[in-house]
Amino acid sequence: MTPYERPLDRDASSAGAAGTGKGQAVLVVDDDPTVSDVVRRYLERAGYEVTLAGDGPAALAAFSRRRPDLVVLDLMLPGIDGLEVCRRLRTRADGVPIVMLTALGEEADRVLGLQLGADDYVTKPFSPRELVLRVQSVLRRTLTRPAPAPETLVDGGLRLDTARRIASLDGIELSLTVREFDLLVFLMRHPGRAFKRGELLDAVWGWTFGDQSTVTVHVRRLREKIERDAAAPQRILTVWGVGYRYERVTAAGGS
Repeated sequence: MTPYERPLDRDASSAGAAGTGKGQAVLVVDDDPTVSDVVRRYLERAGYEVTLAGDGPAALAAFSRRRPDLVVLDLMLPGIDGLEVCRRLRTRADGVPIVMLTALGEEADRVLGLQLGADDYVTKPFSPRELVLRVQSVLRRTLTRPAPAPETLVDGGLRLDTARRIASLDGIELSLTVREFDLLVFLMRHPGRAFKRGELLDAVWGWTFGDQSTVTVHVRRLREKIERDAAAPQRILTVWGVGYRYERVTAAGGS
């Protein structure tokens, strides 16, 4: 019996009991048939329509045939690995959320996956019930997030057009992931205020639980893209023992 079969029997009466999926489509990409089958059954019981893919090329083909509402993506895949699949999906559709499946020892790959734009991750071996809850949480915050009022945020040479979701520095467009852009918008809207990592997880990711190192990774990536010297940041500052705050490099209303 695998680690995934035992939780299925124990949790079957409670996982997804509310049937909250409402026909939303989920693409599950994993080369382990046992994992795929358990995840499929849990998600279908929660009301989701599930498509399975066993490798990278099959995942990309399935995505092309029908754009899902969410992708559950294992990082260790034959053919094309999960990181490359994630990168390719992000070039096709930034708005489709991705939940990664990673092994305990794959911290570097997990960090890279978050940098490429994955929205959440679950570490193997995992409880299928937890995975369903993560899927529900990611979809809920994705589908219910209100569209922000169009505005342009400017700080010196840094400029964010929230309507078109374009960021530029000194006139050069920046390549930001969805979460990097959202985090930067949030920080720039609240200059001078220190936020705990948990507060940023809640405000930007919509997570009431989760690994707070996600915030650290995204802050580091933002610094590499918007700071003159990422090792001595001027905009996104660390508040030791708390989290981060954004400091304008120009006075409000300055250029």
